[in-house]
Amino acid sequence: MKQIRFVTACVLICFAAVSVFADSPQTQRPNIIVILSDDMGYSDIGCYGGEINTPNLDRLAEKGLRFTQFYNSARCCPTRASLLTGVYPHQAGIGLMVNDRNLPGYKGDLGSNVCTIAEVLRDRGYRTYMSGKWHVTRHKESNGPKFNWPLQRGFEKFYGTIAGAGSFYDPATLCRGNTFITPLNDSLYQPKIYYYTNAISDNAIEFLKDHRKESPEKPFFMYVAYTAAHWPLHALPEDIEKYRGTYDGGFQPVRKARMEKMKKLGIIDPGWKMADQAEDWEHTKHKEWEIRNMEVYAAMVDCMDRGIGKLVDELKKQGCFENTVIMYLQDNGGCAEGYGRNVPKKPYSTDLKPMASDELQTRIWPPMQTRDGRPVKHGPGVMAGAEDTFIAYGKGWANVSNTPFREYKHFVHEGGIATPFIVSWPDGIREKLNGNLIEEPAHLVDVMSTCVDISGTAFPEKERDNEILPMEGISLSPFFKGKKTSRNDAIYFEHHLNSAVREGNWKLVRKGNTKTGEYSPWELYNMKKDRTEMNNLAEKYPKRVNALSVKWYTWAKRTNVFPSPFKNKKENSN
Repeated sequence: MKQIRFVTACVLICFAAVSVFADSPQTQRPNIIVILSDDMGYSDIGCYGGEINTPNLDRLAEKGLRFTQFYNSARCCPTRASLLTGVYPHQAGIGLMVNDRNLPGYKGDLGSNVCTIAEVLRDRGYRTYMSGKWHVTRHKESNGPKFNWPLQRGFEKFYGTIAGAGSFYDPATLCRGNTFITPLNDSLYQPKIYYYTNAISDNAIEFLKDHRKESPEKPFFMYVAYTAAHWPLHALPEDIEKYRGTYDGGFQPVRKARMEKMKKLGIIDPGWKMADQAEDWEHTKHKEWEIRNMEVYAAMVDCMDRGIGKLVDELKKQGCFENTVIMYLQDNGGCAEGYGRNVPKKPYSTDLKPMASDELQTRIWPPMQTRDGRPVKHGPGVMAGAEDTFIAYGKGWANVSNTPFREYKHFVHEGGIATPFIVSWPDGIREKLNGNLIEEPAHLVDVMSTCVDISGTAFPEKERDNEILPMEGISLSPFFKGKKTSRNDAIYFEHHLNSAVREGNWKLVRKGNTKTGEYSPWELYNMKKDRTEMNNLAEKYPKRVNALSVKWYTWAKRTNVFPSPFKNKKENSN
């Protein structure tokens, strides 16, 4: 009987400790902010080699850590699904975009068998907030289901867009909580000039202020998901003006300057060759237009960085910056898509009427008009930046953004999946490590594992009566103490049949053709000697190719890559 009483007492003490820990001052458990930007290349921000002015991100890196081999999932929706849940995109149900292909890995909605970071942390004492782009559900209609909207997936407060892209001056699917709004009818936010990047930053800051008033004793988790610098190229005139003349020389001088800066920063090995130039500036038509496109792109990144700076200032004002973990990363590489770059096939409408303040923008692309009744224009000769334009910056500049790597968003060569990853945590990262570069490969799936670890929470086996898939990643927290950690498995990729596996210094990669369902031959690269993927070693090491391909197929079958929506003769092989 005494033994039973003793055990019971221990259990009660443990529960009391957990309860106290959940409600203890936030100095005992860190606040966590995950910042995700959109359609940006590996070398765009200053501390990874870029000429774009990003002093706030640079300062976070200077006082924190930079991972040089961090990976995303090559496109917006899969990356967001993986980041939020700690499993691979197909396991979360979003192997492609947010449309239902009636296959387990391609439902276009977060599954009920996964948890978001917000769900895990909210249920264990954290307040949870989100500002920005959601894009992990196919249900984006005002009168449709909302079971996979932010408030239904763990966030207490939400301001942002449900869909993936749209005007920065009048975003489609803009919401506050579960309610669609417009920039004109939102009573809680009425700036002199509405610009979505600023709106994301400003509302995130308001959430921090509310948190300070409502529950300063509790830690918080915040997800800030910018749409900068995704097309359309929209930026405020004063920001564009900062970059006038910066890109007059075209693609090659910028790539060369970035490459040299990256070498000096230690971001890349001086022995690596730069991938081939995608387009020849001398034969580029509409040079002034192309220059303007990149000026606007840079202005978009610049504005986002200032917003991050304001967020940091608010944390410092509240006295909680030191115990706030800030992680910054990007959802895919630079985007070579040609949206808005063609000459229009039809004349623009001349009979458009202004929209009422409550009238919702329903089309992401092409938006037919501005809110005040002007047609939205595109193509060469239409200078990007203003709200009545809709243009993407194209392959030439995407190649610059991805310096020094091959390929772009959509592909799983390095240009599509390599992202900066900055971690700032003054109280948790040893001061002597400030500014250090972490060269070990890491992936989106590691973010959930890291959040669970540093918050002292337990990852659930069940949630809402559903069995929950275990995390696929590892905690990165040992790096914060100057230690190393080991990974039990390789890192894997698949998007639109583009496939890759990274194990140690070796990477196996190939392209796929979604029209035919066929794959190109596997390519093999030694990433320590050749991360720019210029020297294919597949013929030299056929046994390694075979071993890695078997690992990839085993993973693909386990994680719902197969069955695939694309007809694929090799899907049942190996």
